[in-house]
Amino acid sequence: MIVCRSASEIEKLARVNALVARVLKELAAAVKPGVTTAQLDELAEQRLRKAGAEPAFKGYHGYPATICASVNEQVVHGIPSGRALVEGDIVSIDMGAKLGGFYGDSAVTVPVGRVTPEAERLLKVTKEALDRAVATVRAGARVSDIGAAVQSFVEAQGFSVVREFVGHGIGTALHEEPQIPNYGTAGRGPRLAEGMTLAIEPMVNAGKPAVKVLGDGWTAVTKDKGLSAHFEHTVVVTEDGCRVLTLPDVAAEVDGPSTSSGPSRAESRDGRTASAAG
Repeated sequence: MIVCRSASEIEKLARVNALVARVLKELAAAVKPGVTTAQLDELAEQRLRKAGAEPAFKGYHGYPATICASVNEQVVHGIPSGRALVEGDIVSIDMGAKLGGFYGDSAVTVPVGRVTPEAERLLKVTKEALDRAVATVRAGARVSDIGAAVQSFVEAQGFSVVREFVGHGIGTALHEEPQIPNYGTAGRGPRLAEGMTLAIEPMVNAGKPAVKVLGDGWTAVTKDKGLSAHFEHTVVVTEDGCRVLTLPDVAAEVDGPSTSSGPSRAESRDGRTASAAG
């Protein structure tokens, strides 16, 4: 069942998602050569608990950490470890929190020092794919409009979209209906309505779209070992656009197509056995 949230519920969602955004911003700033993903995880948990929130991922179906830290060819659900980041890496940091009975969820992919032109372009395209996806969200639009916007843009840039993991509704549970694939044909699926809260999260591969899950049961990687990037915002549907809840400094109203990845916009899984990414 797809839930439309009340004004008071939306404000609770705004509060937890703003916290997620602020902590993610701090984590992104902490990324540098020599830092381990376990250190980033520790910092994230400290900041969430200090704010009175709980890590949403830790313990979820047995997941052992506060963040997902996915490096280079890792797509999503990378488990933090003693692995030190090195110059030229890219790392996706995906984090969720629970506060006052409501959940927040967001992700960003960060370069570690100087990266290759390919990696830099992959991050830029994935970030813009998120912008374009968010710009489709408004009451009366269809769920598939979101994925169509991602796929058409990403593939035109020569990259590919992951199929196995998708975005999702979010509210009093971390993963709610509807699933939001990052591919497909526009004009299909449920209509969006005011108060629906969605976690939109393009996962984009530099090479082919195929992924596999490693023996830890969590870490998804590209089969061809190519780089992968991941960005995510949580938004609430409004009559003429959407309110982005996961901007680190101020919420934004999105009321039309974005041609920029600037701060006034959203900058910064279809039917098979797709899984919600985070």
